[in-house]
Amino acid sequence: MDSKVNDTVISDISEIGMGANCLDNGVSFKVWAPHAEAVSVSGSFNDWDSSAHPLQAMDHGHWGAIVPEAKEGDEYKYILKTAQGELSRNDPYATKVTNSVGNSVVYNHNSFDWADDSFQIPAWNELVIYEMHIGTFNVVEEGRVGTFESALERLSYLKDMGFNAIELMPCTEFAGDKSWGYNPSNPFSIESDYGGPEGLKKFVKAAHEAGIAVILDVVYNHFGPSDLDLWQFDGWQENDHGGIYFYNDWKSETPWGNTRPDYGRQEVRQYIYDNAMMWLRDYRIDGLRMDMVPYIRNVKADGNPGNDIPEGMTLIQWINHDIQKYFPNRITIAEDMHALSFITDSTDSGGLGYGSQWDASFVHPVREAIITQHDEDRSMESLKNAVLHRYNNDVFQRIIYTESHDEVANGQARVAEEIAHDDVNNWYSKKRASLGVAMVLTSPGIPMIFQGQPLLEDKWFSDNDPLDWSRLERFEGFVQLHKELIHLRRNWYGVTAGLQGQNTQVIRVDEDHKVLVYHRFQEGGPKDSVVMAFNFSASGYEDYKVGFPATGAWQLRFNSDAAKFDQDFSDMAQHDLEGYEGEYDNQPAFVSMNLPPYSVLIFSQE
Repeated sequence: MDSKVNDTVISDISEIGMGANCLDNGVSFKVWAPHAEAVSVSGSFNDWDSSAHPLQAMDHGHWGAIVPEAKEGDEYKYILKTAQGELSRNDPYATKVTNSVGNSVVYNHNSFDWADDSFQIPAWNELVIYEMHIGTFNVVEEGRVGTFESALERLSYLKDMGFNAIELMPCTEFAGDKSWGYNPSNPFSIESDYGGPEGLKKFVKAAHEAGIAVILDVVYNHFGPSDLDLWQFDGWQENDHGGIYFYNDWKSETPWGNTRPDYGRQEVRQYIYDNAMMWLRDYRIDGLRMDMVPYIRNVKADGNPGNDIPEGMTLIQWINHDIQKYFPNRITIAEDMHALSFITDSTDSGGLGYGSQWDASFVHPVREAIITQHDEDRSMESLKNAVLHRYNNDVFQRIIYTESHDEVANGQARVAEEIAHDDVNNWYSKKRASLGVAMVLTSPGIPMIFQGQPLLEDKWFSDNDPLDWSRLERFEGFVQLHKELIHLRRNWYGVTAGLQGQNTQVIRVDEDHKVLVYHRFQEGGPKDSVVMAFNFSASGYEDYKVGFPATGAWQLRFNSDAAKFDQDFSDMAQHDLEGYEGEYDNQPAFVSMNLPPYSVLIFSQE
């Protein structure tokens, strides 16, 4: 739906965008069906009479008409007369449906009152992202799914924790009432069980009022595969494939069926482009995270150039280029997981133009290190490489995390569960899970925490398993640990600016003691330089000598072994440090510290 023509009187349908658009003189309907012999629109405005409102044939297979009797809130469908018989179809551009097998609903984007919302997403080096699944985040009625409205009840928790961005797993209409969301049946419609378009807008508006950006996960590598009116939309198909919206040859194959959109057909390219722009324009979404980009740029996602889809890559470049042009403050994030710099390189340089990408070079070695049972099998060198990895010399071109919807499902579990099966409230589990989140929130990159991670959620992610909010009180110390790390990452106290900087210097990689020490900074100096000392061993060390960036007093800002976080933690005596002059570890000064087992200490100077 093109909101730019809403509430105006227009007689020439060719001037109007696709889908249903509210005008002063009725509602315009426009659809692409190049193989239809005739098209009409039936709905609640004409008692579902398929002959009452025929659409006019237009150029390039489009059909359209203005229906004076139609209004916002009316239900409708297109009736297509084809060589395959009469077909009843939902509007591909419908921004609201009754459900995935129901009817399209006329919706007017201009009806929502955004008031004085002028929110701007924080600078990318300041972002701390919380990945959320609306259906399970806050379920208030047993047996039901979560909604945008119920999620808002926990917005104060997110704000208090210090999160300033929420990444929503897909919210477009999907088959059934429970899903991860990666099976979009109506790509322009908001899941009706979540609250529809009004629900999403209220959520975004409230998040913005709380100072929190909203990033939306979108799925362009496939559609469906079920409850999909786009499939053989106007009756035409080849090889028993999907018809006009899909490839009808070998390029159609995906892990989710033969449902890859035809990126080479201009109308399909426009459809996906319009979808991306709609979220930013009409819902004021602050960024898009695109699901499984490898399957947009390559049929097999195997890197074989013979399987490349050049038109998929040019489509991505078009979308990212225009987002940067028309929405320069928004972020686009790729899930590619192949550690390729061209994913986040600029389109002018031949890259795909994403702002950032999920980084497999961080999550996999870090998860492996913290879930590995025996200390001697842990590699500090691999952790060092995970910390230092970057794309195009910009550390914020990567999203770093230890848990995401993918990493805690599909045969994998929560980090704490992987460490201690069926016993996440275990010393080893809590201690090493703390190391993981500390790595996320102190390493260079944009940090992301998955829902329930601060609550020490166990098992794995499932759309049938809502978050257990009773854990908020039960594990309040573990929650506090996350909160303090987030506050340091965001430099709330003005003494850890280096955690938002581009520069990282690894000071010590100690394979014998399983210790990693690194220095984050912008320009360096007091209130900027931050030093993290990680002990990935079950052994504690006293008087551990290590190089530091400067002499003088270094204040202890965080100790993950503190008893306030968990009564089982040792609270091994900790204190501020004194940096003494003398070259050590290629640093101009050195300190001597106590390093508790499986712990991290964070220091900076006044």
